[in-house]
Amino acid sequence: MTTALVTGSAGFVGFHCCRHLLERGYRVIGLDAMTDYYDVALKQDRLAQLGPFDRFRQITGRLEEPGLLRGIFAAERPEVVIHLAAQAGVRHSIDAPRDYLQSNISGTFELLEAAREVPPRHMLIASTSSVYGANRKMPYAETDRADHQMSFYAASKKATEAMAHSYSHIHGLPITMFRFFTVYGPWGRPDMAPHKFTRAILEDQPIDVYNFGNMKRDFTYVDDLVEALCLLIDVAPVRPDDGRVPEGDSLSPVAPWRVINIGNSQPVGLGDFIAAIEAATRRVARKTLMPIQPGDVPATWADTSLLKRLTGYVPRTGITQGVARFVTWYRDYYDI
Repeated sequence: MTTALVTGSAGFVGFHCCRHLLERGYRVIGLDAMTDYYDVALKQDRLAQLGPFDRFRQITGRLEEPGLLRGIFAAERPEVVIHLAAQAGVRHSIDAPRDYLQSNISGTFELLEAAREVPPRHMLIASTSSVYGANRKMPYAETDRADHQMSFYAASKKATEAMAHSYSHIHGLPITMFRFFTVYGPWGRPDMAPHKFTRAILEDQPIDVYNFGNMKRDFTYVDDLVEALCLLIDVAPVRPDDGRVPEGDSLSPVAPWRVINIGNSQPVGLGDFIAAIEAATRRVARKTLMPIQPGDVPATWADTSLLKRLTGYVPRTGITQGVARFVTWYRDYYDI
């Protein structure tokens, strides 16, 4: 039985990832700090869904706590690590950058140190589409330079990519960095647009529409993201002996390290996304048009050809279907 360590196990993506792995027969060790960045009750309710699995063990603690991860690695010896724990949110990083320094950078450092002592066969570490920053060429490809991050959140994630590469090179750790694009779906975070828009529309409250609605996002349904992640477990990068990297591959020439986009590869206009919520709720949104917020980018769009080449998988859930599933969950969870 393969043991997987999932950090951020009570989070949106982490919860779905744990459930997916458990359904496939993995033994899963979950780690989460249970911070109050948003409602802890939602995190507790997610974890309650994993209660029926006797192969799941939950640990509460902060990544950056010295020795915590080293102890977990020594005791559990995970063969697969999926690192999702992080301080999320572009806008929050403007007000509270130290949270990102501690959780995203210091926390990832502690994880890499623990893995150096007890190496797993594959580590998959979350990055974000936000690292592409000011890039104008679209769709974003993993081989594009990503040097101009526009928020400290994005900068902290780009830093973890560089940190992981150095550990991969020096210690031979097989690491896949995955950049995901605007994930949504049931059990999503309350601070994200699907949750905020659905709540406001159902309560007949106005919604703030930034950049006057001229935004596009590569919305990715959570089940598609998790399916791609699980397929990538068996595609650990291997350092090329001759330093030659196939064209279009982001594999490092000096380390068993790669970065991969996970997105729907179909950017959707913000107006179309709101229309999908309106259709699912059978309500009309009242919109307040606003300028773009600091740190935001007007559009994201993933080139997922490398993901398809490595796994044969292409995310397939369209925005109408995905939003309808989210709204159904929202109504059920909040009894509306």
